[in-house]
Amino acid sequence: MSTSPVALITGASQRLGAATAKQLHHQGYNIVIHYRHSSNEAQALADKLNQIRESSCTCLQADLNKPSDIQQLCQQSVQHWQRLDLLINNASSFFPTSIGETTTEHWNDLFASNCKAPFFLSQELAPTLAKHQGNIVNMIDIHASAPLKNHTVYCMAKSALQMMTLSLAKELAPNIRVNGVAPGAILWPKPETEMTPGEKNKILSGIPLERLGTLEDIAKTIVFLATSPYITGQIIAVDGGRSI
Repeated sequence: MSTSPVALITGASQRLGAATAKQLHHQGYNIVIHYRHSSNEAQALADKLNQIRESSCTCLQADLNKPSDIQQLCQQSVQHWQRLDLLINNASSFFPTSIGETTTEHWNDLFASNCKAPFFLSQELAPTLAKHQGNIVNMIDIHASAPLKNHTVYCMAKSALQMMTLSLAKELAPNIRVNGVAPGAILWPKPETEMTPGEKNKILSGIPLERLGTLEDIAKTIVFLATSPYITGQIIAVDGGRSI
């Protein structure tokens, strides 16, 4: 059994998941990187972290739309170091679903990654998380509370994840803490070179801090929640004040 705490991060090969893996690794965690398709990126990140601390990171592939893959991911994550202390439900599908154009496939995809998989991962891993006084951090979105036009199904799924966070914080206490992070504007909605100054100013005008956040801003908040033993049932908006 590992003497270091172990974190499973879904969708951890790139972007926010990768930034979170680096932050937690720096804090002494061993890391399980989950990926769906991005095997090269996942392995490159694992290699980098293992160079810093030998045998401290591993990669596992799973399609979170498939219940059998979820179960296997949980089993393999626990077996690797014989423990799990932290589950971060980060993997997320995101695309528009305009009325009149939305299909059941769109619905199933958005709800599977943003709501269904986090619940069943939490349920499957609850026994081992409780054993280690572990915790769960869910990646929500400020649009779980303030809808985004043409993204109704995504917003509904994130809203369900928000309520799941609060509900599981009660149900799994006192042995497991459950919290959430709700990012605001972190990246431009399209390549910066394709945006006009007016488009940028329109976005920034709605943010009191008048700037975008960074992936590291989110990752550091996740680490804060993961390492704060008297915080549960909380959702922190990391949005520069946009949700005020």
